[in-house]
Amino acid sequence: MIFNPTISPEEIEKLKQAEFIGEICVVDKLDYGYEAAIEYLRNQKIIGFDTETKPVFQANAKRNGVALLQLSGADKAFIFRLTSIGMPESLCRILATKKIAKVGAAVNEDIRGLLRYTTFTPKGFVDLQNIGINWGIKEKSVRKMAAIILGMRVSKSQQLSNWEAEELTHGQINYAAIDAWVCQQMYLKLLSTPNAELHAQEQIINHQ
Repeated sequence: MIFNPTISPEEIEKLKQAEFIGEICVVDKLDYGYEAAIEYLRNQKIIGFDTETKPVFQANAKRNGVALLQLSGADKAFIFRLTSIGMPESLCRILATKKIAKVGAAVNEDIRGLLRYTTFTPKGFVDLQNIGINWGIKEKSVRKMAAIILGMRVSKSQQLSNWEAEELTHGQINYAAIDAWVCQQMYLKLLSTPNAELHAQEQIINHQ
């Protein structure tokens, strides 16, 4: 067996912390930076995908809308501040093409949040929670899957922070970028295993 099916918190703590050494771009305006992000992403075949939402701590309180959409290639990660720019048509086209695999974990929940902004038909999504079992992996969280597949520890220290803050902290930006990037890296690692491509392609989620 190439991958262990499970991993303990103690084993995770011994691993090296995940670091993204590429370029991180926060996109909060529909300007040249936005256009450059779209141009980069539309030329990728596999990108990591994640969203962040400001947490609600009161029982029965209405959930906040998605604040950030993160899309990452191997060397560049883009953090779209949806509370500032919404979901422009060119960004939706990235999420609606089968030609680009968007890889995340529990992607259906993220997609539902994005659809609250605008209507689009999501296609080409890959859910690591669904395909991991093909390699004998029983864990479902990004933290545990990254530890098993990549041998690295993903910090969750910023998970419950304010993603709608006027200024995102360095820690928030780094966390958000890593969450998307690590999903792309996990998928690439899975695809590099014997017969992996066949298994993974069977599990691609095409929302018709």
